[in-house]
Amino acid sequence: MFGLRFPINTREHTGSWYAATAAREVDYPTLENDIEADVAVIGGGFSGVNTMLELTERGDQVVLLEANRVAWGASGRNGGQIIGGLGHDPDKFRSQIGAEGVRRIYDMGVECVEIIRERVARYAIDCDIRWGYCDVALKPKHMDWFRETQQEQREAAYPHELVMLDGDEVKEFVGSERYLGGLYNANGGGHLHPLNLCLGEAKAAVGQGAQVFEQSKVIAIEHGERVTLRTERGSVRAKRVVLCGNAYMENLVPRLASRVLPASTCMIATEPLGEAMAHEVLPRDVAVCDPRTALDYFRRTKDNRLLFGGLSNYTGLVPVDYQSVMVDKMLKVFPQLEGVKIEHAWDGQMGISINRMPQLGRLADNVYYVQAYSGHGVAPTHIMARIIAEAMHGESDRFDMLSSIRHMAFPGGKYLRRPAYAVGMSYFKAKDYL
Repeated sequence: MFGLRFPINTREHTGSWYAATAAREVDYPTLENDIEADVAVIGGGFSGVNTMLELTERGDQVVLLEANRVAWGASGRNGGQIIGGLGHDPDKFRSQIGAEGVRRIYDMGVECVEIIRERVARYAIDCDIRWGYCDVALKPKHMDWFRETQQEQREAAYPHELVMLDGDEVKEFVGSERYLGGLYNANGGGHLHPLNLCLGEAKAAVGQGAQVFEQSKVIAIEHGERVTLRTERGSVRAKRVVLCGNAYMENLVPRLASRVLPASTCMIATEPLGEAMAHEVLPRDVAVCDPRTALDYFRRTKDNRLLFGGLSNYTGLVPVDYQSVMVDKMLKVFPQLEGVKIEHAWDGQMGISINRMPQLGRLADNVYYVQAYSGHGVAPTHIMARIIAEAMHGESDRFDMLSSIRHMAFPGGKYLRRPAYAVGMSYFKAKDYL
């Protein structure tokens, strides 16, 4: 049956393959009293958890409040693709931050991947991390974009080699007739189990004294010399606060809500394919994306399933029968998977900004925020958390530069911004077919 609906959410993890295979050792308690902290963080996704970890490593007493479960939102539902870069086109902000600012953003786009590499090693986080990432082309103009990207990164002194692939060479990475070529990055990108990464990072912070409270939704913020966060059953009084709710913070802070649009995306996970079929589908076990607005993205898991995602919808709605839609999309790429059983299907929301650059700033001297990674957050969340921690400890150069970038509110107000933006994005989706 064709139709659309808003995502169905509960306070427990969605029915994803990630949740079914999570290395979740404990449920963190619900906040049920009034406590104090140096820093309180709202949101238990990558941004919040890594801000907590960065600050804990610096000696701060940190409390994190999560409305549901750690990595319940986009951080635990995404494609698990480690993709470098910060924002979708740093050069378009040159007039605001100058050539040096653009240069620093490119450097941050490299550093964010290295933070993950180092963190997994330092804390022995078992998250199935593997290196290798490939963009794939559906039409000649995509190949032109890849050549431009290769040249731009070369000029920016990108430390990893980017290799152009022709139509035959791309089949060494993706067992499909659909693609004309690709751009391969062996060491600067990859894939992992994102829920396990986030859980491992939370465990690392708690092991150093941080406190995490789940199912502790913040319902009010009281500003002052010390900020009070009130939950349904308790409160935290802190010297400083960081807001990391992203697409799931709802209207807690209307100014931030007006600048981020929750957009939906969907994923499916096949049954284990067996070694031979898994190798046929993705011979080099790399993460793969195409460059369309409504893109496909996919990768293999440790147990040889295919995870296949896409179906981006800027109204925030998902098809009622999105599993069938995703299977059709998967079979266009991999017709050899006809008849393969789908064992998990799930949807989620990502925070979109108009200019496709993450939003970082302050609401007050002691209230920080970060949001709106526009579907590209696994690695960038890690650098943004570091930059917030730096600013709190007197190293504000990077924070000040990024927070100087202007971010518009979505036109149309609370009720019309979704349809207005969806109409605008339909133009770019239409261009995908040209």
